[in-house]
Amino acid sequence: MDELRTLRDAYGEPAPPTMTEIERARARWEGESAPRRFRTRFGRPLGIGLGAVAAGAAAAVAIAATGQGAADGPGSPKAPGDIDLGRRAVLAAATKAEQAPTGRYWYTDRVSGQSYIVRSKSGRPYAIVGAADEMFGWDGVKPGMGEMYYDRDLPARPLTERDAAVWRADGAPSSFRTWSGDHHATYTTTASKWRSSGPGVGLDPEGGGTFFWGKSARELQELPTDPAALTTLVLSDEALRKRFGKKVAGAPRAVERTMTPAAKMRIAGGFLSAPTPPKVRAGLMRALAALPGVHAVARDTDPLGRTGVALAADPMSSTDDGEYGTEKADRGTYTWRSVFVFDERTGALLSMQDELVKPGGVYRTRTPGFIISYETFRSSGWTQSEPKPPAALPFPAR
Repeated sequence: MDELRTLRDAYGEPAPPTMTEIERARARWEGESAPRRFRTRFGRPLGIGLGAVAAGAAAAVAIAATGQGAADGPGSPKAPGDIDLGRRAVLAAATKAEQAPTGRYWYTDRVSGQSYIVRSKSGRPYAIVGAADEMFGWDGVKPGMGEMYYDRDLPARPLTERDAAVWRADGAPSSFRTWSGDHHATYTTTASKWRSSGPGVGLDPEGGGTFFWGKSARELQELPTDPAALTTLVLSDEALRKRFGKKVAGAPRAVERTMTPAAKMRIAGGFLSAPTPPKVRAGLMRALAALPGVHAVARDTDPLGRTGVALAADPMSSTDDGEYGTEKADRGTYTWRSVFVFDERTGALLSMQDELVKPGGVYRTRTPGFIISYETFRSSGWTQSEPKPPAALPFPAR
């Protein structure tokens, strides 16, 4: 794998993550080659084995906060006294992660999307999910067992029932023209068929066996299970300087940006989405829960409607000053933070999502908890036989 390419795809310009920053950062790396590529919601290739959960060599891509959910989003703020309860819930989920089974093939089914604000004919704004896609891939646990990857475009759709009501009152249009960073983009309510890349279509039929950070399944098996040891090995400032210091332009400044709480969460997320052993996954969850700048959120809900326990990074702010053409009415500053949602029954990582903390700019009409963007795991895990992508779409029709 071209690990550096994946790192660059996962993180663009220094935070904060305005759409313009994301679009332009990804465009900088256009033309570099990388295996196992998929079109992401930002229109750039992405390696499914590492995905957007890879550690960034520049800055953490858009993440946000869990706040008051209301009609805009599922997150809800908790009183200070709930924080310890939330942390205990995450640790309890980590214990469940220790009991997960293993198998011969590791698969990941990931759904991603970006929220946009659309104005109806009446001028009322409503939110849609656009640039949405689903990526499905599997790798054999050992080299030579093969690998296969699929992706498909998902329909653009109103984000919530409240947004759907405005959309229907607007005539239920089948396409949406939105401002995306520094240009207009159009998203439709039509899904594409699965596209595949695999044996005979540009990938080695004898592939498999290589996962996050280029580690083999054996190397993942040999990772420590102790949270403190894992922190030292993959989440400490020293470890990140050692790994990325000579690999990226702008080091050490660029490397320093991999040391934010949100960026470290993404690194841990990379290992959590790889076939790490159950006890290592549990250790990573415990390490995250103890990481400075990462806080427990008692409950949160992902874009697929699944509720779980969550961890969130310290908030950050994003400002769009109109330099790249944003309309004056949509300029301004909003605050967000990274949120990871875990299944409290199994300890599985359900979602990495960007949630609004303080409204402003293009999101001035939204409420805290509004999901700005997300990478959600519809499912992932071990199977004994080669898995197939699901036929059904992940979302019901509005």
